[in-house]
Amino acid sequence: MDGLMDNNGRFPLETWFWEMPVCTRWWTTATVLCAGLVQCHLLTPFQLFYSYRAVFQKAQYWRLITTFLYFGPFSMDLLFHVYFQQRYSRLLEESSGRSPAHFSWLLFYAMSSLLLLSPFIGMPFLGHPLSSTLVYIWSRRNPDTLMSFLGVLVFRAPYLPWVLIAVSYVLHGVIPKDEILGVVIGHIWYFFNDVYPPLHNGSKPLDPPMWWRRLIEGRPRGEEANDETANGVDNEFAVAGAAPEVPAPDMR
Repeated sequence: MDGLMDNNGRFPLETWFWEMPVCTRWWTTATVLCAGLVQCHLLTPFQLFYSYRAVFQKAQYWRLITTFLYFGPFSMDLLFHVYFQQRYSRLLEESSGRSPAHFSWLLFYAMSSLLLLSPFIGMPFLGHPLSSTLVYIWSRRNPDTLMSFLGVLVFRAPYLPWVLIAVSYVLHGVIPKDEILGVVIGHIWYFFNDVYPPLHNGSKPLDPPMWWRRLIEGRPRGEEANDETANGVDNEFAVAGAAPEVPAPDMR
């Protein structure tokens, strides 16, 4: 038993779980938990999908989140989607490197876009297009990475979304609207974060706003340092501007 544990006394699966960045970790956990609850008949898919009427007329607000968590019952298809979701979500979150606010803002942008477009394309579950969005962004940011499909087809990372779309079409016989939608939303994010800034003096329209950074990370340290410096300067001015004490007159 001890031989299965690492230096920290954890099992490999436990180590793998805690090494994931925070957003990827809880998204993966919620996905597996959601599938487990449906498998145990504690929930049904009809309680999880997104419906404008159910959310905004019947106040079933949890559907805004659960639509991104359910990929189907336990099966090889579920394992395949969880693997892709966890892998590319983790790679993107780790490569962002700056702060949890940036990756969580990407998720918020993608989820909001999908929720807005869902009623027009009749797509009740949005986990697949969200995963496709992350796969597309990662593939465009790693143009020189070589990929392999079944050890036969070798291609560079930017072709990965299109290979997945082709495989899905061959397996199911229908055009995968969910993956195409993910590519469109992912390309908008990639363009305004990677292509647009060098052409417009570094401007990034889709960077997280300050209120989002404060919500996710708390008050930035830079602001606290500036406030402390400002308070110190104010105190110095206050001391310098204080009137000198005048000795009491001698009444003798």
